Order: sequence, then C-alpha cells, then structure tokens
Amino acid sequence: MTGAISPDRRRFLAAGAAVLGATASAQLWLPGTARAAEATLPDGVFSLGIASGDPLPDGIVLWTRLAPDPLNGGGMPDSVVPVEWELAEDERFRKPLRRGVAQARPEYGHSVHVDVRGLRPDRSYWYRFRTSGQISPTGRTRTAPHPHSRGGSLRVALASCQNWQHGYFTPYADMLDQDPDFVLFVGDYIYESAPSSAGPRRHEGTGEPYTLEEYRNRYAQYKTDPDLAAIHANTPWVVTFDDHEVDNDWAGEIPQDPAKQSHDAFVARLTAAFQAYYEHMPVRASAIPNGPHIQMYRRLEFGRLVRLNVLDTRQYRSDQVTSQADAENPSLTMLGAAQKQWLLDGLLDSPARWNLIASQIMMAETDLQIGEGKLWYYDAWDGYQVERNALLEEFADIRNPVVLSGDRHLTMISDLRTDYDDPDSEVVGAEFVGTSISSNGDQDQAAFHAEWDPRMPDNPHWKLIDAHRGYHLFDIDRDGIDAQVRVVDTVRQPTAAASTLARLRVESGDPGVRLV
Repeated sequence: MTGAISPDRRRFLAAGAAVLGATASAQLWLPGTARAAEATLPDGVFSLGIASGDPLPDGIVLWTRLAPDPLNGGGMPDSVVPVEWELAEDERFRKPLRRGVAQARPEYGHSVHVDVRGLRPDRSYWYRFRTSGQISPTGRTRTAPHPHSRGGSLRVALASCQNWQHGYFTPYADMLDQDPDFVLFVGDYIYESAPSSAGPRRHEGTGEPYTLEEYRNRYAQYKTDPDLAAIHANTPWVVTFDDHEVDNDWAGEIPQDPAKQSHDAFVARLTAAFQAYYEHMPVRASAIPNGPHIQMYRRLEFGRLVRLNVLDTRQYRSDQVTSQADAENPSLTMLGAAQKQWLLDGLLDSPARWNLIASQIMMAETDLQIGEGKLWYYDAWDGYQVERNALLEEFADIRNPVVLSGDRHLTMISDLRTDYDDPDSEVVGAEFVGTSISSNGDQDQAAFHAEWDPRMPDNPHWKLIDAHRGYHLFDIDRDGIDAQVRVVDTVRQPTAAASTLARLRVESGDPGVRLV
C-alpha cells in the first residue's frame, strides 16, 4: 500500500486542507435535499475540517462537524441540518461513486459520521461535504486490503500526546509528506489543563473543561491547528483515548483528585468528555457513548498481514496504584476481565502475520531506581504487574506480537520479556513507545540523557530512548517491520525541519527489536 509520492500527489497533499469555493461546477454533484438550509447558516461551517477513520476492506467513516463559531459552542442553530456528502474515485470528482445526505443533529454538536460501505479494498478515495451553499475541504482516504490478501505492505504512523500549550503540531507536516496508509493515535488528543501563558500557545477558556460545551470548545481549538487538519483530511485515522481527554490520571470512575471531585460530579464529567470525544473523532456509531461509558476497544484487519487490537486502558482499570505492594496485587486490572479475554482470543486465533496491540501506556518495565532494587513507573503497565506478566506469558504463543504505545512523551523502544527480573528470560515481542507530538515542548536533550542514560543498565531490554518531539513510522511486510523514529527540531514555531533519528527492525519469527 506504500510507495514514493509523485509531484502531483505532493501538490494535492499541500492543497488538501484548503477550503474550496462554492462554485457552480462544485454544486453539480448536489441533490436538492439540503437546499432548504442554505440560507440559514453563517459562513465558516467547516472551520473544524474533515477526517476519515477506521478503514475496512469495503468501508470507511467520513467525519465533519459544523461549527461557524468553533470556540464558543459552535455557533449553530438548535435544529437538525442536512449535510450532503460525496465520495469519488478521483480528486476532481469526475468519477463519483457514493453520495448521500447525513443529518447533523444539535444533540451531537452538529457532527457528521458517515459509515460508507460497498467500497473496493486497498483503494484511495476522495470525499467532501456541503451544506448551506458552503463546501468543505476535499479529503483523501483509503480502504483496508482484501481480507484474504497475504502480500503487499502497510505504512503506519504512530502518534500521541499533542498539548496545544506546549507547542505547534509540526510533526504532522512531515507525517503528511511520508504518506502513511493510516495514522494510529493512542491518546491525549487534547489536554484538559487550564490556560497558561508559559508556552507558545494558550488554551481557550478560563479553566479546565467540565461541561459538554467546554470540552467541545477545547476540541475545536485543537482542530484549528493547520498541520493536524491537513493530516486528518488526507489520511484515515484509528484513534483511542488516554487520560487527558477527560482528567489527568483518571481510572474507571475515579478522578485524579477524589477529594475535589465527587463521584457524581466526575460521572457527569466523563459523560461530557466522552460525548465530545465521539463528536470530534472519525469513529463508527458503535462508539456513541452511553452516559459515562463508551465502547472504544475494537479490532481492525489489514488483510492477512496485520491484525490491529485497539485497547482501552482507562475505563476498566483499577484505581491508580501508588506503591510497590499495590503494583504486585493480583486483584488489580488494567483491562478488566471482558476486554482481557477479548484481547487474548483475538491474539491466539489471529490469522495475521503481525499482531499489533495499540496500548495507550507502556507495557515494558521501567525501573527508575539506579542500582539495587526497583522503582516502577506506576501509571504504566508496571502498576498492574500480575496482569501484565500473565499477558506476556501468553505472547510466547502468539505470532509476531508488537505493542504500540504512547503517554510517556519519550521514545522508548524495548524488547518484551516474560520476566524482567531475569535479563536472560525469553523475548516474546517488541514495543515502540512513541514520543509526543508536542507535549513537554522542546526538551533539553543533554539534560534528558544525563537523567535517563544512567538507568539503561537497569533496563537492558530498552533498545533506544530519546526525548525529541515527533512520531514513529512503520513499513510492514511479511518479512519484517522497518521502523523510523521521525523527529522535528522544534515545536515552538509553526514550521520545523524533520529528520530520521533512528531506524530499527523487527524480523518476522524473531521476537524483539534491533537498531539498524
């Protein structure tokens, strides 16, 4: 599914986020069903852009949200608005393939989620929306390979942790040039922190979001980043959330600070946060929240090459642990019984060459204690060691398991072992913890390595650690995974230079990862 980008393709990518004028030729594809709303809406209804996601061999989700006043609740009337959509085989829409009308409803923030089916596998398509005489940007998307396809290749970009206040989302400009088949985003799409003037950009509002409108405004602000808008418009995304989409370090229905947020108040906050998440993500109707619950763990297939298991490590976990004893408590869970069984069933029965696990948080051990003894990083799988270790034992019977994680704001690439107390224990897989898009800003690299390099001997399973901002890029075929750590020189300015910091490889049938 990958290849070099042609000059024509580059020109299309560069123009992908530009809004097209409502010309007479653009109106030719429109049926008359949405004309009644044309004179009723303010300009700029497509200010939040467009996106696609969760590719299937025969389908894709197309997304937009109408918001002419994005940072003030959206600015839409309290009524249902018809939105026309079209999908074509070419970027000029000379070969239209599917079209229809979706209803943008006020109770879902006038968001639109079109689940298009009947498409051909492993194909690029172009799409757009129109309402009230206004036409959206043109987007490009791609379906997954045929279910029985055994060959080919897949290019995947791993991203996480984009804090508006810490910097611009400059890694996405390079990601767009690399033209992945899809973006896997593993959490912290927004940050719920209050506005601060300490960084290059400032959050909207006056404090943390708690209500639905406040979460909508925060998402809307993030959606206005031009590099984020461009990669959304041109590449399908597969998403899951971590903690900052709701509240730092929440677990189940327990907030970070239970003394300050009652259970009922936090349930109301969860309900608002999950609805705003659904309204702004290109996900299917199966993810429509049910109050303070949302179905996010799911499985996507990319032929017989890749099975992708997307986890939810927040809704079902036991409360955050704070001690060594708690971390080794066998009653504590990260996944909950149902999700854990779902994951194991999907891994053990998989027909795929590669079994990818999208985990918001790091699975490999982090021993922070230099020298004798252990000091674990409790917010990761280290805080739930009995469940983690049992899962790693199962990995020994799974074909090519590779974990893709985020959260740490660092690149941490590791072998996965059955026993971290024994550096000679069996290697059963590999893990790539992707660095952040912008969170932590431009770190002092010398200070980072002065702090972290002394811990390397206590963590011999670590193959690479780094603190640049960026993302990871994977080229996957039947023989192996070639990984690049792509970094930028700054996120404090709207543009940045990108480069490959390191290359790594995982060989099929040979668990673990090595530097190239």
